[in-house]
Amino acid sequence: MQSTGVTKAELGPHVAELLSLKAELENVTGQKGGGGSSAQKPKPPAPAPAAPVKPRKEPDVSKVVWPTVTMTPSGPVPDITYGDFEVISSVHETGRAFVPVASLGSSSSSAQVGAEVWVRGRIYNVRAKGNNAFVVLRGEGGATVQLVKFKAKDADEETVAASMGLIKYLGALPLESVVDVRGTLVEANVKSCTQGNVEIVVERAYAVNRAAPALPMLVEDAARAEDIVEASQGTDRPFPRLGQEIRLDNRWIDLRAPANNAIMRVQSAVCQLFREYLYSAAFVEIHTPKLIAGESEGGAGVFTTDYFGVQACLAQSPQLYKQMAISSDLGRVFEIGPVFRAENSNTRRHLCEFTGLDLEMGIYDHYNEVLHVLHGLFKHIFTGLEERFATELAAIRTQYYSEPVTFTEEPCIVHWEDAIAMLREAGHEAEDFDDLNGAQELALGAIVKEKFGTDFFIVDRFPSAIRPFYTMPAPDDPRYSNSYDLFLRGQEICSGAQRCHDADKLVQIIESKGVPVEPLESYISSFRAGCVPHGGAGIGLERVVFLYLGLDNVRKASMFPRDPRRCTP
Repeated sequence: MQSTGVTKAELGPHVAELLSLKAELENVTGQKGGGGSSAQKPKPPAPAPAAPVKPRKEPDVSKVVWPTVTMTPSGPVPDITYGDFEVISSVHETGRAFVPVASLGSSSSSAQVGAEVWVRGRIYNVRAKGNNAFVVLRGEGGATVQLVKFKAKDADEETVAASMGLIKYLGALPLESVVDVRGTLVEANVKSCTQGNVEIVVERAYAVNRAAPALPMLVEDAARAEDIVEASQGTDRPFPRLGQEIRLDNRWIDLRAPANNAIMRVQSAVCQLFREYLYSAAFVEIHTPKLIAGESEGGAGVFTTDYFGVQACLAQSPQLYKQMAISSDLGRVFEIGPVFRAENSNTRRHLCEFTGLDLEMGIYDHYNEVLHVLHGLFKHIFTGLEERFATELAAIRTQYYSEPVTFTEEPCIVHWEDAIAMLREAGHEAEDFDDLNGAQELALGAIVKEKFGTDFFIVDRFPSAIRPFYTMPAPDDPRYSNSYDLFLRGQEICSGAQRCHDADKLVQIIESKGVPVEPLESYISSFRAGCVPHGGAGIGLERVVFLYLGLDNVRKASMFPRDPRRCTP
């Protein structure tokens, strides 16, 4: 009372008045406290239903505000062992020496057991419980290594707390987040990782870029072989089926799966081997226009666009320019570039945009000179893939099974007339002058494989009626032509021919096919200035990769495929 400044004597009258009012109320109601009689006492209200007991919710560590780590010229701030980097925006060059995940545990690696290493990768799998954390880190190309962190023992309180903080931090990182990790490389036996003979004891871990907590698909699911997915469907824990559309809609995630990533590397390898062989054979690489007036090959399947008030189209091939390069005395030329086909073909082997591997060369006597170059080229590609890119092929064949391609030492050439006869003898319908359909190609591939023991062969002398206007007719029968297709596992991967280099004869063929001559005047003029006999071929890169690897759809061999139904992403 003293502290409030009010004395007991001053409160007395107020207390007496309250007691008097209380007595009067009890006299009126007949009950102490002012309630009514027992007869008049209303029923107590029904008790409110008990609120449902909520299950205990574990703390959501994903919402924890982790330390933000500043980068200094010598690296991360040294007294913070875990946290999220500020956005790396080229402020400093720290001099940190990173070791590729794929090299860890190798005798040729720059980091051996016992070394302190920096690695960068994605969080592929995490198990953090209690006093330890186990993380699978995935590097470029799908190589994986295990990271481990244990609670510090026999250490001061601050060190123990720091180790537990790091364990919780690792456990809270979303899958697919990009992280930098520093730790000690030690010997191990981890069967679930590609780098199974080592692991990293983590000392520091920093998120470079966090992935969203919920992604549209998991890399683990994208990497699973179809037969394993199918076998799981009858169990109580079936694996999810990822259809083609969700994969292509999220292609950047799909391509993180080791097999799909390796397919892109094999695609690159085919281009590398293509260039290697042709450079060694005195070819010159050229780059031709993709915006052209008229149409590349006189067909209807072109994409048109406005070119400053004039209609132009996207090139169906570099065909006409390759030939003009020969007329320019470049001798032997090749190109790797985009090809556009406005064909409404929704099949497993057609694309509206693909990468063309094209070549053209002068010949002295016969188009067989081109065929020998093509055969040597593909031998170089096939052997180069198996010998120099075995790691990538192994990753692919884990998910998509295939056998190495078989081929002959010398070109296996089947003339058109013989191919038709072989099909008929095997019970297949085949017309003399109609093009082969997909079923006939596959059937012919099986026949040739059985007869000659090869997955790779050439058919020449196609009917002139089904070949483009620039094809040279056969000298013995103009119904046939000096043309050829190359087949792999029973499907066409390359088309070519000796070209008609005589301007007058070329105009006759163009007119006979009903193709307008005027848009081709520049092309024709290049032969009026004199041109050596020549031939060449056009190869579809994605189709080569798709068939070599035994894939079920060419879209798997295209980074971001374009077909009649897809123009994104």
